[in-house]
This record gives sequence, structure tokens and C-alpha cells, in this order.
Amino acid sequence: MSDDLQQRVYPEDERLRAVQEDPDRRMTRDEWEREESLARQAAHKRHVSVQHDREVQQEHDRKHRAQHRSWGKILLWIGIGIVVMLLIFLIGYLPHRAEAKKAAAAAREREQDEPQVPVLEVKRSSKPGQLTVPGTTAPMTEAYIYARANGYLKKRFVDIGDHVKKGQLLGVIDAPDLDQNVEMARQQLHQAEADEAQQQAQLDLKRVTWERWRTLVAKGVFSRQDGDQRETDYRAQLALVASAQRNVESFRANLNRAIALQSYERVTAPFDGVVTQRNTDIGALVGAGGSSTPPPMNSSNSGNGGSAGASSSNTSGASGNGSSTATPSTGQSSGGALFAVAQVDKLRILVAVPEGYATSIVAGMQAQVFLQERTGKPIYGTVTRSTHSIDANTRTMLAEVDLDNHDGRLNPGMYTVVTFVQVRGTPPLTVPGDAIVVRQDRTMVAIVRDMKVQMVPVEIGRDYGPSVEILTGLHEGDHVITTVTDGVRQGAKVRPLQQSGENGEDASGKGGQQTNQVPNAGPNEYGDQSIVNQKSESTNDQGKKGGGTGGGQQGSGGKQSQDKSSK
Repeated sequence: MSDDLQQRVYPEDERLRAVQEDPDRRMTRDEWEREESLARQAAHKRHVSVQHDREVQQEHDRKHRAQHRSWGKILLWIGIGIVVMLLIFLIGYLPHRAEAKKAAAAAREREQDEPQVPVLEVKRSSKPGQLTVPGTTAPMTEAYIYARANGYLKKRFVDIGDHVKKGQLLGVIDAPDLDQNVEMARQQLHQAEADEAQQQAQLDLKRVTWERWRTLVAKGVFSRQDGDQRETDYRAQLALVASAQRNVESFRANLNRAIALQSYERVTAPFDGVVTQRNTDIGALVGAGGSSTPPPMNSSNSGNGGSAGASSSNTSGASGNGSSTATPSTGQSSGGALFAVAQVDKLRILVAVPEGYATSIVAGMQAQVFLQERTGKPIYGTVTRSTHSIDANTRTMLAEVDLDNHDGRLNPGMYTVVTFVQVRGTPPLTVPGDAIVVRQDRTMVAIVRDMKVQMVPVEIGRDYGPSVEILTGLHEGDHVITTVTDGVRQGAKVRPLQQSGENGEDASGKGGQQTNQVPNAGPNEYGDQSIVNQKSESTNDQGKKGGGTGGGQQGSGGKQSQDKSSK
């Protein structure tokens, strides 16, 4: 291509040839040489310009050809990729789509195929049962003995556990101010008696004087004015004697008062009993203002012997309060109770009877009392009284059961379980424990209505082990699903399978049964010391545990509940 450009003739070449071959004769040699040089330069410049333009065109053509080749490769690879994707789509997606269609069809078939669920009709028990409630033993009479005199404890004659008699001396308080008050009152009385004697002597003198003047006035020796003056003096002296006598009586009463206050230096027992507390010791400062302070030991028995404290401890769900009452108080107390004396020959138990059983508890009926220290050996007590009133807060009635403790085997404050035999209250509605589930932080039960599942919120009452009492949410005759699985949801269509068995017990006699009977009486029934018919917070926790395993097998769930109740 370069040779072709060199052989091509341009006008500048023609001009150079013309200058070389046919020079102008009129020009000088210098002019000709200059003209030839200019023509030669123009021709060279022309060739150089054409060569440059040619190189630029070649470079442009080369780049155009290279770009054309790269786009071709890209399009080729794109085509190959599309072919590969089509192959992958044909090999992978179509079979997966077919499987998805089959799964969707199977799911639609399962949805259309109504599952079969076991249900149980909710009924109330028709058998008489037993009522078991917790309680705490309390003495029939208990008194906190406070100091009535200010001073220091001089002597102490008893300690905790000592048996005392009525009027027995428990301690002596050293109160010098009271002793001095007695002495001062006695001296004041002596002074008043001396004044009375002086006034009485003056009265005798004025009586004799008046009698003499009365005789002389009658004989005319003195005027009647002088006689009246002596009579007036006599009567005035009578008044002074009467005033002195009143003063003597006043000072005598003041002395008796001081002696009575001095007698409070002797602390005595108010009745026969046992010393249960000693909160002071020799040399301790005691005060008469302690009567306004609460008892030093926050025991289950109130200081005034009332039933409010004992009943509150019985509903606390434990054998005594959770405070520091386990440690007997023998420390020194200024202003508090010095001693506590209780009669323990007969004990009483205040129990909270649920509202449904209130009408069955009458005075005179027997009750079985179980103690943790006497496993399996009940002690029989007698119902002596009840409040005949339902507490609006706890929906319970307070009843008292008395126990004979002449042998001293029992102690106040012992945790007990009281069982009333052959009582019949309002029968509770119960469902199997596996029927309780927790969904959306709510305790629910699945029931079947119009062949559809409905999740009903319920409130749990007492836990009988294999069955749970339902307070609200269910009605008699509802059909409860005994085994709640993940497929049991709101609005799902199901086919109910009615379970057979008396009182909700299935044919296998295992889990999922409905037990409308109260638990067997005994101390193990309340081993955790929980209160009967308490609020549903604690039982909701148990319901959550049951709900977490509600999808399991019915037989294993019921067996675990029975094992828990037998512990």
C-alpha cells in the first residue's frame, strides 16, 4: 500500500517536474533554484500529508475491525449462556415445579380431608367428694405481756418453754420512782390525817364553848348576838372537819393508786400456759409505752388472739410467714412485749373454705387433720364455729377446727392439711391437663362447635394432677379436644371422636382423663404448701408447661400428671 502511494502523482509533483524539465528562461539560476526548492518542498509536504491521512485511516479501520470482532465474541458468549440457562431450566425447574404442584395438591387434599380429633364432653361430678385445705395450728388463747412500769428488769424467773400458772411471777421491774411515789403518797396521807385530828380537836372545843354560851344566853348573861357568833364558829369548824376528812380520803386514794402502779413492778402470768416468747433479760430497759408497738414476733397468731392473723397466714400458701419468725425472739426489747404466754392444751385451726363448699361446713362436724410429722396418721378435730360470711376478696369462708392437745404432742404454728369428708359443694368443671395450651400468652382450651375448632380463653383453678379445674370460659356440655396438636387451630374443620369412660376417663385409663373428684386427702397433697383455690397465676405456669407438651401423646402426658400427683 505504501508503494502505491509513492507511485501516485499529485499536482505538486507535476509542478516540480515542470520546473525541472522546462525552466523559465527569464529566471536567473538563483530564482530557478528557489522555485525548484519550493516546488520540491510542496511535493514532499503533499506526500507526507497523504501518508499521515492514510495511517490515520488504517488505524481507524483496524480499531473498527477489532471492535466488531469483540462484539461478536460477546454475542457468542451471551448466546451460549442463554442456551445453558435454558438447559438448566429444562432440567431443574420443570421437575421441581411438578413436585410443587403435587405437594400443593396433597396439601389441598389434606385441608379438604377433615382430621379426626379426640373430644371429651365437659361434665360435673355427681359423686360426693372431700374438701382439702391447708391450715396452721394456733393456741386457743395467747397473750403478749407488756411492761406497765418504766424501769429496768431486776429479776427474771421464767424462760421460753416454761409452764406457768395463773398469777405466777414472771419477772420484777426495778422502778425507784414508783417506790418513792408510794412513800410520798403515804406521808401526804399521814399529814392529812394529822390535819384532820387537829380540826377535830378544834371542833370539840367549839362545841363545848357553844353549849356553854347557849346556857348563858338563855339566862341573860350574854346577848343573843354573842350566842349566834359562837354557834356560827361551831358550824364553820364542822365544815373544816369535813374538808379535812375529804383530804384524807383523797390522799388515801392517791396512795392506793401509787401502790397499784407499784404492783406493776411484778410481772405475772394472766392464765395457765406455756411461755412462747421472751424478749428481754435482766438489766434491760423496759417501758410502759410498749403496748402501742406490734408484737416482736410476726407469728401467724395475732397478738390479740383474733382470727384475722391466723386466717391471713393460712392463705399465705406456706406454713407460716416468710419472715424471720423461724428464729425465736429472746433479745432485749425496750417498749415491746416482755413475754408471750399461750394455752396449748387445746389448739385451733382457722381454714379458708371455698365459697362452693361453704354451705357444707357446719358446727359439730368432724375433720381429719394431717401433719407432715405424722404421715398417714390423721388427727380428728371438730368444727366449732364459722363466720357464716364470704370474704369478697378471696371468695372463702373462715371456719375453726379445734384439736385436743392435752398430751402436748402438737405445737402452735404447725402446718396442717385439713380434710372435710363427705362434703358436697358446687361440682367443678374439669378438663384433662393435656387439653390446656398457651397461645399468644393466654391459657386456652380447644373446643369443637359446628365441626370447627374454637380456641377459648379459660381461667384455671385447682390442679388435681391428671385434670385441672376450669373457673371461667367453659360450660357444661362443651366438647373439649383432649390432645391439642399443631394442626388444631382456630376455625379448622375437624371430625370429633367422642371418648368413652366414666367421669371423662378413656378406655385406657391413662392420660387425658377428666377427674371430677378432689384429690385424696393427706399431707402429700400439699407438699409444696400451696393454697387451695388460690389465684390463677401459679396455676397458669402449670398450664404453660402442659401447653408446651400438649402436642405429645395422650397416654404419656396423663402418666406424667399421675406421677406428679402421687409424689
